[in-house]
Amino acid sequence: MQVIRPDSLDDALAALARDTQLAPVAGATDLFVSWPHREVFPAAVLDLSLLRSQLGGIRAGADGLEIGALVTYWDAICSSDCQRDWPLLVAAARQVGAIQIQTRGTWAGNIANGSPAADGVPVLMAYGARVVLASQSGRREVALDEYYTGYKESVKRADELIVAIRTPRRAWRRQWFYKVGARRAQAITKVGVAIVQSDDGWRVVANSVAPTVVRCRGLEEALNAGRSFGAPHEIADALKADISPIDDIRSTAAYRATVLSRLLYHWLREQGL
Repeated sequence: MQVIRPDSLDDALAALARDTQLAPVAGATDLFVSWPHREVFPAAVLDLSLLRSQLGGIRAGADGLEIGALVTYWDAICSSDCQRDWPLLVAAARQVGAIQIQTRGTWAGNIANGSPAADGVPVLMAYGARVVLASQSGRREVALDEYYTGYKESVKRADELIVAIRTPRRAWRRQWFYKVGARRAQAITKVGVAIVQSDDGWRVVANSVAPTVVRCRGLEEALNAGRSFGAPHEIADALKADISPIDDIRSTAAYRATVLSRLLYHWLREQGL
């Protein structure tokens, strides 16, 4: 395996422009899981570890939060800005693997890997995050809820690199994150949900219930209209158009759909809604 280690962002983008088969690597926590089995293991990787001065750091301002592409889950856990104003980032980060993974894995890598079970993506999407993509042609931003086009597929071009994630600052009225796994820690998500209510309305995001992390727009519309739900099956009906859970080695489609609707129902009741 060839490893290319650029010492500037410009050099990294130039390398991607020359060879779009390069696999960008930050924490490598997803990449090396596949190494023993050589599952679609890349012939060459673009190691971004020397670019922390350009792609690191959490910056909070009046308009929102910017998370650099090399920011780890642990960085968010330790960030006073995240703790105070974007607490779901901290809650989700604490659910990612063990501490060793939290100190290496990155938010940008969680997005780039494209797993429908990603723990970081739901809370970012619930907060209305946007992905900043860079190439030698320039930069562009894509709303995270428009980023994925299918299972492990996205609008990111092969010559582009995720360089930052931006979330707006809002007056959050309610926010909640919950993950269901086989264990309390170090478990891949069977079903998970992130909910945010702000002055802009509701955003409800679920993972492990579709080919990608997905917004539950039918339920959002119902909540924005002030609808209340008298039973879990009514929430299940509102979710039907947006989720398509499957049977796999971790769970079943029926379990995922049932647990998601019941989690949402009980949380909404706790909120008096």
